Amino acid sequence: MDKPSPLLKVSGLQAWYGQSHVLHGLSLEVGRGEIVSILGRNGAGRSTLLKALMGQVRSSGEIQFDGRSLAGLPTHAIARRGIGYVPESRDVFPTLTVEQNLLLGRKSGRAPADGWREEDVLALFPALARRHKVAAGALSGGEQQMLALGRALMGNPVLLLIDEPTEGLAPQMVEQVAHCLELLRQRQVAVLLIEQKQALALDLSQQVYVMGRGEMVFRGTPAQLTANHALQQEWLAL
Repeated sequence: MDKPSPLLKVSGLQAWYGQSHVLHGLSLEVGRGEIVSILGRNGAGRSTLLKALMGQVRSSGEIQFDGRSLAGLPTHAIARRGIGYVPESRDVFPTLTVEQNLLLGRKSGRAPADGWREEDVLALFPALARRHKVAAGALSGGEQQMLALGRALMGNPVLLLIDEPTEGLAPQMVEQVAHCLELLRQRQVAVLLIEQKQALALDLSQQVYVMGRGEMVFRGTPAQLTANHALQQEWLAL
């Protein structure tokens, strides 16, 4: 039986911030409905990778999504193809309510015929349902993270790029975010996840990559990474 083609396939990706060359020929794949984590120390280039995939930094190389090239497309066109992006900064609109923030996530402002609706997001995040008339700036960090995820889902993405979703969150909120990511996988939303908490990433993921100095230094299953103590010591140990 032929292996299904990946949803996202990246080959030879280079990226720059100004004159600084950050990514050096990266390749990676994400399958449909799969959670793939990217591990690495701070400064390895992981956030730059997500920004390059969303057309937010200067880059070269091949990015194929659902069989079509994303090369040269602006960010809004990439989003319309079915990719959602939740940056580490979350970027909620603090003076708007939870409800208003969610509605801004709709593509072209229209309710979808199918897929994610406001009631679906509120069912996934009960804390938001209780505060859907509250200004986003009054939410806790964990609630803002859920709102950022929920707003991205309102665009009905096939793939979500998520940067450090548990950073600074209390353990209870970390568990809720992890539960959300697992539910997304069950609903066949693929996730490319940057996560500093290695145990959490390994528990959630089907495939894992390790980045170092702007390059991929490992690709494999969570079990393979766990067994590779030398690589963990060289590229992940603090």
